[in-house]
Amino acid sequence: MAEALVQAHGLCKRYRSGDATVPALTDVSLVIDKGDFIAILGRSGSGKSTLLHLLGLLDRPDTGRYVFRGQHVEELGEEARAAIRNREIGFVFQLPTLLPRATAVENVALPLAYAAVARRKRGRLAEEALAVVGLSHRASHWPQQLSGGEQQRVAIARAIVSRPALILADEPTGSLDSATGEDILSLFESLNKQNRTIVVVTHDEEVAKRARRRITLRDGHVIEDVATTGPHFGLPKILDAVP
Repeated sequence: MAEALVQAHGLCKRYRSGDATVPALTDVSLVIDKGDFIAILGRSGSGKSTLLHLLGLLDRPDTGRYVFRGQHVEELGEEARAAIRNREIGFVFQLPTLLPRATAVENVALPLAYAAVARRKRGRLAEEALAVVGLSHRASHWPQQLSGGEQQRVAIARAIVSRPALILADEPTGSLDSATGEDILSLFESLNKQNRTIVVVTHDEEVAKRARRRITLRDGHVIEDVATTGPHFGLPKILDAVP
């Protein structure tokens, strides 16, 4: 039986817009197992980025329960949440947001610096992460010397350098041409085969097809949660109880 990494039950999130309250997520429940490769699919405004922010502890739900690696995290203080983000969650965004005055390997090592890892170890782990994404030969290059696809690979290396339990990617191919985007998706597939747990937010059906499970949101509600490959193809995900 698969081991649950994330268990979320009844997540709700609302935002203020002038005098009105706008619901972004309503009663969202899901389980993410270790080794999952999930695409969260939906149109703009469906709530998918809000869900990603909750899963990544970048925001808090108004109501609902969230268990990460067996720990209830929705009520943790900011310091504890930041520690979990740094240690346990890797982020990849649509734009790589690399530091322009840092080399590729220095950019990759940033999360380790924040975690106070020794300098020599930081360099070794950053080089290993660059090797995983196929950029060992570009370690000493500046971001402006890298192509868009290479910059995104550096961002992925930065996301995995701490060996996090969960990788969250928000439209990671959105600013890339189709061929380069395919390369990035193939890299995610390779990482998933190494038993890394990956959640990709996208509005693109073609991107979602590369995942092994698809969760579709509409107007802040989960309207579909199905396996897209394997023996459970087309079957709804059965939610485990949140302790």
